[in-house]
Amino acid sequence: MPDGAEEFRKMQHALDVPCLKPGAMEGVQPFKAKPEHQEKVGMPGELIPDWKEKALEKMAELGEKNRAFKVYLDTCVKCGACTDKCHYFLGTGDPKNMPVARQDLLRSVYRRYFTFAGKYFPWLVGARDLTEDVLEEWYSYYHQCSECRRCSVFCPYGIDTAEITMAAREILDTVGVGQKYSNEIIGKVKEVGNNLGLNPKALRATLEDLEEDLEEDTGLAVRLPLDEKGADILLITPSADFFAEPHIDGLLGYAKVFHEAGVSWTISSYASEAANFGLFIGSYENMREISLRIRKAAEDLGVKRIVFGECGHAWRVAYSFLDTLAGPFDFLDQKYPIPQHILEFTWDEIQKGTLKFDKSKNDDIRLTYHDSCNVARASRMGDMPGGQFEIPRNVIKAVCNNYFDMDPDTIKESTLCCGGGGGLLTDDLMDLRIKGSSPRMTALQDVTEEHGVTHMAAICAICKTQFSKVMPKFGYEMDSVVSVHQLVSNAIILTGSNDGESAEEETSDE
Repeated sequence: MPDGAEEFRKMQHALDVPCLKPGAMEGVQPFKAKPEHQEKVGMPGELIPDWKEKALEKMAELGEKNRAFKVYLDTCVKCGACTDKCHYFLGTGDPKNMPVARQDLLRSVYRRYFTFAGKYFPWLVGARDLTEDVLEEWYSYYHQCSECRRCSVFCPYGIDTAEITMAAREILDTVGVGQKYSNEIIGKVKEVGNNLGLNPKALRATLEDLEEDLEEDTGLAVRLPLDEKGADILLITPSADFFAEPHIDGLLGYAKVFHEAGVSWTISSYASEAANFGLFIGSYENMREISLRIRKAAEDLGVKRIVFGECGHAWRVAYSFLDTLAGPFDFLDQKYPIPQHILEFTWDEIQKGTLKFDKSKNDDIRLTYHDSCNVARASRMGDMPGGQFEIPRNVIKAVCNNYFDMDPDTIKESTLCCGGGGGLLTDDLMDLRIKGSSPRMTALQDVTEEHGVTHMAAICAICKTQFSKVMPKFGYEMDSVVSVHQLVSNAIILTGSNDGESAEEETSDE
């Protein structure tokens, strides 16, 4: 059992506060970006000679451009409301993973150079000089934050630690200290159009193989179209949907829903990636460049609407920023939401009676649902507040008979992070990821003990990947995490399919 996981399993509740372990995660870092990774995101390849001056210039620029950044640094009164809200603090016990302490790593430098008291009486206000040791500390602890925003829910002033994390990472990138995982992925999207580096030929072959599997399973020609002009819908989905479980099963679910709804749709080889890691490194320039690929794909293919697949931060960027970064999308059909989530689409079709299900197809599992952070706290679905909580659960309950929520203090707007978000889904941080997942895993264990839950559904590619890695550490099978549209795929009755004909025969027999 990895360090931290066994200890946390002995705790009585997912939100129990651990004993403090100062320095427990000191020096834990992801691999640093190589020069070629840095250059692809428009940053210096290594630590620049005048790094201190450039870092302070960037901090000043952020203070001018981003009003929230300055307000967050000036406002905190150390009330303590956020101290026990971070899953990394709960999982590691390191006090620097308390949100307020993590903020202060940057705030202390800000005070030294940008406030009167810090300039002349630094010892009175906890101000400190910016040194290379401080830079290394930033790189370590600002990569122990998944930007999940749970702390901001409980802050009486609304301070968003994620914004501080994003700013710190942007400053680090600006002086040549970037993270390999995120920056390498951004480079692949810019070059090829997706995180995996799949070229159009490979993507087409993958989709054709999946079409064959679908036809063998259903007896129908359920298509996964690529680069088809004039389609109604452009599907933008995480590239994990093309190659790994349980993501693929979710993609097959989208295809079945579109097929049964009778709509035309397509994937774009130019913009085949929903994920936007520009968010994770705090770079709006990179976020915009990736978002503009989606706009170009939609224009070139002449679609009427854009639908996003199951990816947490992709939906946050789409919902909150897409129009600002790449809009206006006045060439799309304005009667549809711009953009639209696949769950919104599916729920609309369920309400219209277009889709029929055999819920018993999912009776082999007892299910709970993990609210992904960026969906829960930074977006919405549907036309009413809280739709991002209700619509996924409505769809799940439409296709499953056995559903149970986890502890109310660990779901919806208070949801616990999977532990691998924010650009931390890299194997060089596996120990941190396991410890960061401990609160969610403990809440899952509680609902397992109470209701016999066997599986957990999620609508985020990062969450699914993270859980498939860490769940075995907590007594679950790797495939105990499922896509919501995997459940839809299992239960949907396609007109004229093998299952559909069987269902009709059973009905006529009755």
